[in-house]
Amino acid sequence: MSGPRRDWSDTTPLLSPQHYRHRGGSASAFSDHGSSSFSGRRASASLEMATAAVPAVPTRSVLLGVDVGTGSARAGRLFDEDEKLLGSASSPIQIWKDGDCIEGRSVAFPGHPLGSGLTPDAAKELGLRAGTPVGTSLIDAHAGGVGVMESVAVPDPEAKEYDKEAFCHRLVLVCGTSTCHMAVSCSKLFIPGVWGPFWSVSKSLFNVPDLLLSGELVSMVPEYWLTEGGQSATGALLDYIIENHVASPRLANRAASQNISVFELLNKILESMVQDLNSPFLAALTEDIHVLPDFHGNRSPIADPKAKGVVCGLTLDTSEKQLALLYLATVQGIAYGTRHIVEHCNAHGHRIDTLLACGGLSKNPLFLQEHADIVGCSIVLPRESESVLLGAAILGAVASKKYSSLSDAMKALNAAGQVCTAMPEQVIHPTKDPKVKKYRDAKYRIFCELYE
Repeated sequence: MSGPRRDWSDTTPLLSPQHYRHRGGSASAFSDHGSSSFSGRRASASLEMATAAVPAVPTRSVLLGVDVGTGSARAGRLFDEDEKLLGSASSPIQIWKDGDCIEGRSVAFPGHPLGSGLTPDAAKELGLRAGTPVGTSLIDAHAGGVGVMESVAVPDPEAKEYDKEAFCHRLVLVCGTSTCHMAVSCSKLFIPGVWGPFWSVSKSLFNVPDLLLSGELVSMVPEYWLTEGGQSATGALLDYIIENHVASPRLANRAASQNISVFELLNKILESMVQDLNSPFLAALTEDIHVLPDFHGNRSPIADPKAKGVVCGLTLDTSEKQLALLYLATVQGIAYGTRHIVEHCNAHGHRIDTLLACGGLSKNPLFLQEHADIVGCSIVLPRESESVLLGAAILGAVASKKYSSLSDAMKALNAAGQVCTAMPEQVIHPTKDPKVKKYRDAKYRIFCELYE
């Protein structure tokens, strides 16, 4: 990983392959939120890189988002100041060794510049300049919220006042191995079975530039209360359901022969079954199959780590079509779990009406459409699919003092991914067919009854 540092220009890669060292495998395609304990969750560190001067080439600034794990990190993505993706890397890099960690009694603001930036040793390891600003990190899911929360089109671009109320109507889904559901509010909302509320103070409220705050005062977005729900197993549950079915090896071979993922093949099988069975709509294929997705306990809103999963409607069928139906019922069960969380939060003061999705599962169109239909909310997709890494890069931009606050940086760097009528594919709307809604509501009543 170490080696001679090279100056960067438009034609010279900033991070070359020799700057990375593999540690037993490639990086994950999406962030892992599988552990429900704080110690098991990863943080997203952030760096803001000032480029070296190169003769005859104007210098410019680049933002690097790094997703940090236990002892290693996923070398992330490079962005310019307009959120344009400049490059990415997937190889893990070693970040610290035994004995490097220290404990403290206070934590810094998200994006707060730490020390004097990169030390000479760290800069040599990363192939960067010593002194490159390093911003205080956030938990990976919270960094995803920072990277996606402003990715909604502003109704009136000439509006002088920022609509804080509309901002509080959004729920961010960071959906990977597990799913985190994050919403903010202007007032303090205590919701049984849901984490929070966590308050985050804006650094701009104080005149002391190096002020450090206790942990309970630092959350995702400054000057808002954060509510965080979650499902302990979502992507992990889908993997479990598929991989433990007798038809899984055959399905995997078919997917490989077509050079597509297993999920894409399952989605195709379901589409063909709608035609073959003359089903009124795809979701109706699972009218006799119901899944309670608490295979790893329930994080929200039941908040019972001992909760168990349920599959109702199994038969002796071991075909690939039966696996496709079980997969669809599991996706629906996960979506009903999200609806359970949203309705529970709205019953206790929130007014969530828009979802913003990022993470590996947000790349599955079936997963997104089922969530839009079942929750009854439109789902906005940011242009940058790796929102966790973008959020980390935003923290680096704040550390470099390019922006006076995290909120300003979010508005500026999320803006390039804002959704407008010219990009309708970036918004997934609920199906308007009243028959579909009636069916969803009936299935949701069964979902809730499975808890009784």
